[in-house]
Amino acid sequence: MTGMGLLYTKLYVDFEPDEWKQISTTPITFETIQDNVSLEIMATSQISYRLQFKKGGKLNLFRVTGKFRLTWDNEDIQLNKKI
Repeated sequence: MTGMGLLYTKLYVDFEPDEWKQISTTPITFETIQDNVSLEIMATSQISYRLQFKKGGKLNLFRVTGKFRLTWDNEDIQLNKKI
């Protein structure tokens, strides 16, 4: 059974063009084009997380009043840890 990950951040997340490609605008979805792509996210809780995605992993980005909601399928990540 697969689960979904969820984080809220007030900071915009930068997606490196050699690691990610945007595949959808509604919703905004990015997909990794390499394996072991790390993304560091400062959550609204002031805890920093590092997510490491497999090649083909997807991340959805939704603009919510004053912040961004990030979601992903847990099967798309190799590592999810607080840093």
